[in-house]
Amino acid sequence: MPNNKSAKKHMRTDLERCYRNKSKKSRIRTAEKNFRMKVEENDLTAAKTHLSDVMSLYDKATKSGIIHHNRSSRKKSQLTLLYQRASGK
Repeated sequence: MPNNKSAKKHMRTDLERCYRNKSKKSRIRTAEKNFRMKVEENDLTAAKTHLSDVMSLYDKATKSGIIHHNRSSRKKSQLTLLYQRASGK
């Protein structure tokens, strides 16, 4: 338990950040899942729009420090490769 006033405030802000980060990570996972579903359904026009959404979300999460930039780069690369293989390029 916190012993002074500033430590109590840090606990509150840490909890707020935790919930904010959790929701952003969840949004990324959902967007990635939607992209993968569109690729499986072979709906490539919708998949392309979902791919750009996912990349944007990864960039924003990296910029705000929620996920590491190497993880972001790796995931974007994997998803781009998945899209290219599905489209036959």
